[in-house]
Amino acid sequence: MIIRTLSLLALTGLLTGCVVAIGDKDYEGSDGTDNEWRKTQRENLNQINQLQPGVAFNDVVSLLGNPDFTEFLVKDEQQVQVLFYRTQHKRSDGKTTKDECTPLVFINSQLHSWGDKAYQQL
Repeated sequence: MIIRTLSLLALTGLLTGCVVAIGDKDYEGSDGTDNEWRKTQRENLNQINQLQPGVAFNDVVSLLGNPDFTEFLVKDEQQVQVLFYRTQHKRSDGKTTKDECTPLVFINSQLHSWGDKAYQQL
């Protein structure tokens, strides 16, 4: 009986401090608020929803900051630059991918169009 009691006490001592974490910290911070990527994503979407065609490239970068991805090409003697900003969550893999971003299409440094359809028409 004494050996059994000592074994249970030892086992209890080993289990003290064990924590089981359930959930995905990517979705919520410890205080239940959105974490940084979700805030950035929401702010990007809000800013993009207010854009108008013709806005200068530098003004958009000043407003939204550095894009997650960029592309550049010359098409029909026009400079085409595409900036990708994260606006939607698809996978909890810790990486931002282009399909989680909204593309902004600039022609000769002026905002021409945005969204997947605009990007696909390039």
